[in-house]
Amino acid sequence: MPSPTSGNANLFAALRAAFPSELNTCAVEIDSGLRYSWQDLDQATAMVANLLEFLDVPKGARIAVQVDKSVEALVLYLATLRAGLVYLPLNTAYQSAEMAYFLEDAKPSVVVCSGRNFGWISKMAFLAGTGHVFTLNDDRTGSLLDRASQFPTHHTIANRDADDLAAIIYTSGTTGRSKGAMLSHGNLLSNARVLQTYWDWKPGDVLIHALPIFHVHGLFVAIHGALINGSKMVWCAKFDPQVVLQHFPRATVFMGVPTLYVRLLAEAGLTPQVTKNMRLFVSGSAPMLVDTHRQWQARTGHTILERYGMSETVMLTSNPGRLADGERRVGSVGKPLPGVLLRVCDEAGNELPQGETGGIEVRGPNVFQGYWQMPEKTAQEFTADGFFKTGDVGRLDAQGYVTIVGRSKDLIISGGYNVYPAEIEGSINNLPGVLESAVVGVPDADFGEVGVAVIVPKPGATIDPTQVIVALKAMMANFKVPKRCVFVAELPRNAMGKVQKNLLRDSCRAGGTTG
Repeated sequence: MPSPTSGNANLFAALRAAFPSELNTCAVEIDSGLRYSWQDLDQATAMVANLLEFLDVPKGARIAVQVDKSVEALVLYLATLRAGLVYLPLNTAYQSAEMAYFLEDAKPSVVVCSGRNFGWISKMAFLAGTGHVFTLNDDRTGSLLDRASQFPTHHTIANRDADDLAAIIYTSGTTGRSKGAMLSHGNLLSNARVLQTYWDWKPGDVLIHALPIFHVHGLFVAIHGALINGSKMVWCAKFDPQVVLQHFPRATVFMGVPTLYVRLLAEAGLTPQVTKNMRLFVSGSAPMLVDTHRQWQARTGHTILERYGMSETVMLTSNPGRLADGERRVGSVGKPLPGVLLRVCDEAGNELPQGETGGIEVRGPNVFQGYWQMPEKTAQEFTADGFFKTGDVGRLDAQGYVTIVGRSKDLIISGGYNVYPAEIEGSINNLPGVLESAVVGVPDADFGEVGVAVIVPKPGATIDPTQVIVALKAMMANFKVPKRCVFVAELPRNAMGKVQKNLLRDSCRAGGTTG
């Protein structure tokens, strides 16, 4: 058993306190049938935490992690919290230019990567000043585990205050420069406890975890939800609709992005019978089409719970988990969660009446502390009275339900991942024959939204759209790459010279332009 943690605001202390009294029961089961007990999680996190402390890194040191999904990667996250250090998850699709920026900006003391990437990542990390680089693979191998195996299975949880930093989540901005959202132990714990109550987690609930663990949805919402409830997780390394269908009869909770629900709907085996034991289906990270909601209701008898959150805030609003709290409304992201203050304001910062559309601003214990090493940007994003300006546009009705109608920052959410046009446009504009470009999002039944690159060629230049896509795939994560290219003689602009992306979106949605 860990040492007493009275008064310790470390998130891990709260998660550990929620472990069942019988530690030999199953905490996580993976696709191969291998089971990890709660005792396994306790001892493994202790060993890795002891290793991290042995490295004698400073308080607040960042632990940057780019590895494939595995229970051992989950252990590394929990051990980082346990040691009182700062976890920095990085998308496994990031390429060298992206990784170089993160390593230089965050200055992590420790980097953990997949063995196949050790050569180039270690070189880059050491150049950025990182002191230690370990490997961790999804087959329970790697230098991190080899080193951790030499350390004791008991560890005193590091004492941390609620305001101490627990994680940094990088989220790109419209300028193209990624920003590190700083989340504290208090931010994450408050949100986990609110969702446990609001989504009516019950003793005996079992979560199917089929999401990646490098962003808020899979790492914080799903994992914290199960652990704070002492609930078993059925762990899927990758999403496979047929495998998930096999898990439904012995689980109760599933969380996914709209793309996962679309792919499940394509399976003939999705029936009311196979989902009869399920209690809660949650969707987020991207807006879900009304048609997907209705098909799911017709096929399973369940109404998907849609919610709204951000890297900077974890969850902000949610449709009710319990009937007593209201109905689940298709097309709405629900009501502000308990403890969250939400208002809709005009461009001058004046709060708008119910039903009017404007910028969404929020305040609450879940709202982040600011952007890593960006005090000016942080100040710009908060109002004088402490509300965070989300950049999303929406409205609030008389019953308290929030509807998101757009994004003021041109963010594209494709398959649950954030895609920022400015970054992609910069890469396209550097390609041979390109004069300028604009990237816009259009609705897609599978991914929710996909990017379309609208390109103006230089006079006399001929550009092969296939080669543009190939070139972009070599430079950036695949989810950022536009699904198609179209060509125009010029981009529409307003009197101030700003590209009118709304006109481009309308044209692309209607099938306009050529390419």
